[in-house]
Amino acid sequence: MIAYRMTSPPLQRTPLNDVHRNAGAKMVDFGGWDMPVQYSGLIDEHNTVRNAVGLFDVSHMGEIEIRGPEAIKLADHVSTNAVTRLKQGQAQYSGLLYEHGGFVDDILVHKVADDSIFICVNASNQEKDFEHIRDANHFDCEVEFASPKYAQIAIQGPKALETAQRLTAIPLAPIRYYWFTDGEFAGVPARIARTGYTGEDGFEVYVAPENAVKVWNAIMDAGRPAGIKPCGLGARNTLRLESKMALYGHEIGPSISPLEADLAWIVKFDKGDFIGRDALLKQRDKGLTRRLAGFEMRGRGIGRDGYEVLLDGQPAGWVTSGSPGPTLNKNIGLCYLPVDRAKPGEKIEIVVRNQAVEAETVPTPFYRRPQ
Repeated sequence: MIAYRMTSPPLQRTPLNDVHRNAGAKMVDFGGWDMPVQYSGLIDEHNTVRNAVGLFDVSHMGEIEIRGPEAIKLADHVSTNAVTRLKQGQAQYSGLLYEHGGFVDDILVHKVADDSIFICVNASNQEKDFEHIRDANHFDCEVEFASPKYAQIAIQGPKALETAQRLTAIPLAPIRYYWFTDGEFAGVPARIARTGYTGEDGFEVYVAPENAVKVWNAIMDAGRPAGIKPCGLGARNTLRLESKMALYGHEIGPSISPLEADLAWIVKFDKGDFIGRDALLKQRDKGLTRRLAGFEMRGRGIGRDGYEVLLDGQPAGWVTSGSPGPTLNKNIGLCYLPVDRAKPGEKIEIVVRNQAVEAETVPTPFYRRPQ
């Protein structure tokens, strides 16, 4: 009898993989990518971003470019937010939807010019997203799978501005939240966007992959006076959870609509037709049955992803994300509940290791950065 052994495809690596390994990062398989989950430790990295500045390799994220006379029309057709209202140099958070109203992905749309749109998408969805947009392209424009052209590095924290400013002659302070500019950064061409996934101020810098190591090292050098530290996916997750930023495959996915995910603000019905609009209108008019809510644990335990949620002792929902919140010193999470109970002040229970543990729904986001 011949035994066959299935082999997994090799993990994809970002241009900074050797940098992470040489720095002693703990590496994990993250959706087929070899990525750092932590360096000095999750809590230390989390607190560094909240209080100083942290550096993230997010080069696994995908990029899609739409170019041509009707680039804006295509981008507006495939996304929920209003691309037509963007000014040059402005970005917006948005959704790609299926016709039934569920998420293909959540995305960042950047208006480079009237005939040029730049979209950042999630790493695990980039090929699917590209095909979705390409298949919807009945406009006078072209769609490019541009991920191989970019590495992405995120500088996040209250000292991100002073760190980044040391590396460019471009005045960064005037760049508003969710705006971007193109120019020289650390001696190489870059796109510098005042965006991020931590709830803090900061910049996401896009450069050619061959320049990634140079830029990473330059940022680390520039940030030393501010106490910069490299950060992994562990801190990235706790930071985004405290700020109630959705994670694909958790808060959002093909079976979840923006209205259910408490993201109605990214849906602009008044802009006209877009993929998924009819389904969302029907859902809105019929009335939601569930909605995302935040909770804090009142009993001992952590409500982890996928744990069952009880209302009045009966199964009523599930936890989408849950962990300790290092800034808050509380165990927090997000869950789906019946819409009439998805409001602050509801007594719920999370099933933790077969035991029902008390929790309570609370206002979100759990954390807002000081202004």
